[in-house]
Amino acid sequence: MNQFLILGLTMVALAMGTTLGYYARQSIAKKQAGTLEAKLQKKVEKAKEDSEALQSEAKAKAEGILEKTKKEIESRRYELFKTERLLLKRENILDQKMSHFESEKSDFQGKVEKVREIKENLEKLRQEAIVGLEKVASLSKDEAKSQLLDNLEKECQQEILERLRKMENEGWERYEEKARDILALAIQRCGLSQAQELTTTTINLPSEEIKGRIIGKEGRNIRTLERLTGTEIIVDETPEAVVISGFDPVRRQIAKVALEKLIQDGRIQPAKIEEQVQLAEADIVKQIKNAGEAAVYDTGVIGLEPKLVQLLGRLKFRTSFGQNALLHSIEVAHLAGALAEEVGANALICKKAGLLHDVGKAVDHQVEGSHVDIGIRILEKFGSEKEVINAMKSHHEEYPYETLESILVQVADQISGARPGARKDTLENYLKRLGELENIATTFEGVEKAWALQAGREIRVFVKPEEVSDLEARNLAKNIASRIQEELKYPGEIKVNVIRELRVTEYAK
Repeated sequence: MNQFLILGLTMVALAMGTTLGYYARQSIAKKQAGTLEAKLQKKVEKAKEDSEALQSEAKAKAEGILEKTKKEIESRRYELFKTERLLLKRENILDQKMSHFESEKSDFQGKVEKVREIKENLEKLRQEAIVGLEKVASLSKDEAKSQLLDNLEKECQQEILERLRKMENEGWERYEEKARDILALAIQRCGLSQAQELTTTTINLPSEEIKGRIIGKEGRNIRTLERLTGTEIIVDETPEAVVISGFDPVRRQIAKVALEKLIQDGRIQPAKIEEQVQLAEADIVKQIKNAGEAAVYDTGVIGLEPKLVQLLGRLKFRTSFGQNALLHSIEVAHLAGALAEEVGANALICKKAGLLHDVGKAVDHQVEGSHVDIGIRILEKFGSEKEVINAMKSHHEEYPYETLESILVQVADQISGARPGARKDTLENYLKRLGELENIATTFEGVEKAWALQAGREIRVFVKPEEVSDLEARNLAKNIASRIQEELKYPGEIKVNVIRELRVTEYAK
């Protein structure tokens, strides 16, 4: 019984607690809801205030923009007003000028009509006077004119001849004086410094002991260098210097470059000498290309084929009577261009023809014909202009002059070659004799190459060992000596030295 009572009381207490909890929770919820509403109300009011502030700020900015726009519109209206007034003023001035011009035009036309009437009246009077004179003289106009001229010619013939002779002499004097002035101006503008080509090159040594290494054991190093380059290495008493002698500037330059590299490297031996000579030959090819490009740049001649520029650069190692052919060509180009500017000819054609007038000399030792004919074929092959070919082919008077430019190129060539100190006949004859000496030797079968040394007193002939035996080498020396005696004139005697060297190479694998 008590248990049921306790259970009932417990249930009642639980129900009452639940009811009280529900009402307490409802009360708390109502309080929290009131707080959120207040917060939301405050945020709404703040948003309204912010929007009003933004509206005020935007309104102020809009008013500022409107005010600025109004001022700009007023300014532009004022500028347009000023422009309109200026245009109206100019239009009024133009109208006044047009009306004045129309009045002057009318006056001028009236004067022209009056002059035409006067001219017609004068022509009528002149014709009437001529008719009257013909009636009085019993001669026509043409007969009277012919008779008058005949009388004047008879009376003044001697005087006319003297005047013509005097005018002719004065004209030639003026032309010669003008020509001298033009030539002097061209020479003064284009004077180039040129040194005569020598036949020796000096190399300074870092120390005297290098000479022994250059000579090598039993002279094998110096002999190898001389054999490969075709020059003579002179190791004399000059302290710390050796001299490379040879008439061919290409060979001297190859020997110079190779020897300088060997001295710098320090290892001087036959194998190293052969390697450096090959490198020097490749370096000479680069120098030739650079020399051609420098010549083209110096003269301002553009548009040439690269192979033609390469041929032009080969003239750096070519001489004509001791004068460097490339420097001579550059000088002729400048002189011809200056002369063309003075007389009104085509300066560009003259420059290009002057620069290329001796290009045939670059290969005249390999191709038959004069250097002029060779040069013409070269220029035609590389598509040069016909005007340039016509201008360069007459510089030795082998072809007739076809244009004014051809005359100017020939004059420039003569000026460059004839000025004092430019050329030396004895040196050219000497180099020509050495070249003929080598050419005779290379015409024999089995000859690989030939070098003229000792100022032409010795010629070294290198033969191919697989084609020429020792006995044949002896006979070859005699035949070459006999041929030289028959075809060349020379002082003293010439030593013919035939060299046959057999090399056998095998590779260990």
